Order: sequence, then C-alpha cells, then structure tokens
Amino acid sequence: MGKSIVIGKIVAPHGVRGDIRILPLTEKPEQFLSLTYLLLPEGRRLTLQHARFHKNLVLASCKELTTMDEAEGLRGKEVSIFAEDLPPLAEGEFYVADLIGLEVVDEEGKPVGRFKEVLPTGSTDVYAVAVPDGPDILIPAREEFIRSIDLKAKQITVRLPQWLDD
Repeated sequence: MGKSIVIGKIVAPHGVRGDIRILPLTEKPEQFLSLTYLLLPEGRRLTLQHARFHKNLVLASCKELTTMDEAEGLRGKEVSIFAEDLPPLAEGEFYVADLIGLEVVDEEGKPVGRFKEVLPTGSTDVYAVAVPDGPDILIPAREEFIRSIDLKAKQITVRLPQWLDD
C-alpha cells in the first residue's frame, strides 16, 4: 500500500471492553464513521467495527482490542489511514500532507523556500515556509497571498506580504 496519513490520536480507553477514544486530527472527522480500519505507527492494522462521536471525540471499537488494558497500551498513539482512502476534495482543496516539501516561489518565479506546515490560527490558517538562510516565513492562506498550488509541478506560487519587506 501507499503513503499513510495521520487522522487522529488515541487519547484514552473507553469502558472495559477495549474501546478507544480518538481525538480527530482532520478537517473531515466524519470520515471515521465510514472507515473499516486504522493504522498504528508501528504498522499494526486495527479492524474498525464501530465508530461514533461523543463531544469532540470519536469512540471506536476495534476487533483486535477486547480489554481496557489493551486499549490503555495505545494511549498517545496516532492513527492513520492510507492516502488513497481519504475522502475526495472539492476543486481547489488540498491535503496538507500533499503540500509539505513543495517548493515555494514568488510571482516572478524566484525561490522563497519549502512549504513546512499549516498553522491553524482560528480565522485564517497560516502557511509556514522554511527559508534556507533564515527564519521561517509565515504567509496567510488567503487568495491574495497564495496565488497558485500546482501539485504536478510540486510548486506553490505566492505573493509575499508587504510586511516582509519592512
């Protein structure tokens, strides 16, 4: 199989039958309701039998987990799925994992750095760009600054914010 994408983190057992509580780390947490498996960091695959939401967590039952101690042993572990099993995105939407490492250039085509991560701020996400000889540059994820994203060319074109010139 291909690349795996982290979609959540096990935060605690739930009950005595081996159920787990998962904090979703995805913008589409509803995908947990249709999944049939979860991957653990060491490559172990859990068969997902049932999932439901409770407050901001997913409560999940897995075939391989039958006791609270087994579930407790997974506390703090991230859960993933294969990239090809991610839900389809709308036009112009991208998964962050697909952006990491892309070359970032300005509108004239001059290299700026490499895409590092997305920093959620509440209202507008911010793209962190690793610059070879300096601190990271932070660019708001808005159309006026993110001019284009081309996954085939592995490139993001940006208009650098004016405050970076100051």
